[in-house]
Amino acid sequence: MIGSELSADVFARYLRLAGHEVVFVSGSDEHGTPIEVEAAKKGVDPREITDRNHALVVELFSKFSISFDNYTRTHNPVHINFCRDLFMQIYRNGYIYEQEISQLYCRNCGRFLPDRFVTGVCPSCGYQRARGDQCEACGRVLDPLDLVEPRCSICGEKPVVETSLHWFFDLPRFSDRLRSWIVSNTALPDKVRNFSLSWIREGLKPRAVTRDNLWGIPAPFPNAGNKTIYVWFEAVLGYVTATVEWAERRGTPELWKSFWLDPSTRTAYFIGKDNIPFHTVILPALLLATHQPYVLPHTVSATEYLTFEGRKFSKSQGVGIWLDQAVKMLEPDVWRYYLVKIRPEMGDSSFSYDGLQAVVNADLNDSLGNFVHRVLTFVVSFFDGVIPEPGVLADEDRAMLGVVEKMFNEVGALLREVRLRQALEAVMQLAREGNVYLNRREPWRLVKTGRQEASAVVYVAAQAVKALALLLHPFTPRTAERILDMLSEPLEGVSWLGDGPWRLASGKRVGRPTPLFEKLSDERMERIRAGQGAG
Repeated sequence: MIGSELSADVFARYLRLAGHEVVFVSGSDEHGTPIEVEAAKKGVDPREITDRNHALVVELFSKFSISFDNYTRTHNPVHINFCRDLFMQIYRNGYIYEQEISQLYCRNCGRFLPDRFVTGVCPSCGYQRARGDQCEACGRVLDPLDLVEPRCSICGEKPVVETSLHWFFDLPRFSDRLRSWIVSNTALPDKVRNFSLSWIREGLKPRAVTRDNLWGIPAPFPNAGNKTIYVWFEAVLGYVTATVEWAERRGTPELWKSFWLDPSTRTAYFIGKDNIPFHTVILPALLLATHQPYVLPHTVSATEYLTFEGRKFSKSQGVGIWLDQAVKMLEPDVWRYYLVKIRPEMGDSSFSYDGLQAVVNADLNDSLGNFVHRVLTFVVSFFDGVIPEPGVLADEDRAMLGVVEKMFNEVGALLREVRLRQALEAVMQLAREGNVYLNRREPWRLVKTGRQEASAVVYVAAQAVKALALLLHPFTPRTAERILDMLSEPLEGVSWLGDGPWRLASGKRVGRPTPLFEKLSDERMERIRAGQGAG
């Protein structure tokens, strides 16, 4: 969630608020050996597994307010046909060639065994259940032929080595062009640039674009038989095909070209750092190989690792919190806020229940929620629910308005650089400064001795409340909309554009405020730790 979808959503929401034309796409990667292996073990069609999981993922992303323009899936006609055509184009351009290779073959199952169709002993650390693509214990990337005592993942029989014809992408031919592009692209973060250049310095190798899988996109090459396109070669093209599908659904089938073949377009990718080379080497090389003017990545935001209470997240070992569990524990905006707060941008970070409790109580409840509730309660209690005329502003009032105004430039600059943690911290600092401002100006005292001065303070504080709603919109959209609703401000067409979008007119009638958040007690946290949610 934090490495890809949520980070991308924050960025996309900001760009829309700033007036940019945005298409935000992703999709379920439905091919590859893990799904086929699971389907074979259960005796079901892989489509049955992907249909069920895709529907669940779509539902969960909706609950977390991920604002995709198109969340698609790779096993769909648009993606399949586009990929087959594109790889044939690359083949005709002379960048794909045939080569015989040795592979493990299971005589009992009557099939070749790529990737996770094989398990065995890791030659590096001795782990007994290493997979044919990677050892989960030591992290070493493996080839099935590397495994000691290999076994078929389906039937458990020992495979034999046989030869098989495959098609290879001549990646080394793009080394110089990729290096020049990476060096010249100043929008790439340093760690992404350095990692990519080190990959090229080590020497790019031809990569097999076909596999002996039954589940996947049929390889289009002459005499390719039942071979399929290797999932990592076709999955990265899903960014393009998701845009093609989006354009077709709008009834403007050629519109996708405005985003992928127009040099003024900027593409931004949000990934974990282990996926960097697929987005800075493999994908750009494929696009270059088409001889079409495809837009290459403008920036690639790659997060470091997030651990869970100091341990590595692990699906197989049940270490972590799954999204369907999370929505039962706390409202999605709480998770969105905390995950951005600890986003591993510059280095690894760790999720902890104690950290979650501290952040919710200090940031969301004491700083943000407290400020909004204090201001709106004061408007309702002392000004009949109407934002007062400011009258003459004191120096402190003008200074507070200055803080509000400059915050949009500051937060916007940080978001453009994809420094989401710092941007969120800047927003929360505005809430803290709002509380300090109220404590210093004491409108509850002024309303008794100088109502005109109290009116100025409440007017200024209300401007800060609306500003917080707008600034929070990329991070916690539902909370932002709740604040706007209490301010009786329209929820449609929220924007950062114009002269002072944060301004709230005097005379505006506001609704009765309700608390945005509540503190997480120790007892509540014990239930959350136990996976019992809010009940």
